[in-house]
Amino acid sequence: MGYSRAVVKGDWCFVSGVTGYDYATMAMPDDPAQQARNCFATIFSVLDQAGFAPADIVRVQYTVTDAALVQAITPVLGEALGEIRPAATMVVAGLIRPEMKIEIEVTAFRG
Repeated sequence: MGYSRAVVKGDWCFVSGVTGYDYATMAMPDDPAQQARNCFATIFSVLDQAGFAPADIVRVQYTVTDAALVQAITPVLGEALGEIRPAATMVVAGLIRPEMKIEIEVTAFRG
């Protein structure tokens, strides 16, 4: 399958769905809040490498495997994007591995 972690087109950066792996250890924490923190660490790193800042995020899609996880992850989402306030969508759906509880996809614009 064709895949890029992120694609930059002019002033736009499209970051593919990121799950909660700690890529330094390739471990997936069981805690959904820690998975969300790991997602944002990866997203912010990718944006930085592409020449974007977290403040450039204009859209986010959260996919969670169970609506009951929302209470645990909401503080992390607020820490990461509360000041930025991008357009956001959250859906409940299955992910490709059972240990994955959250996936986050963002679009950034620096215009």
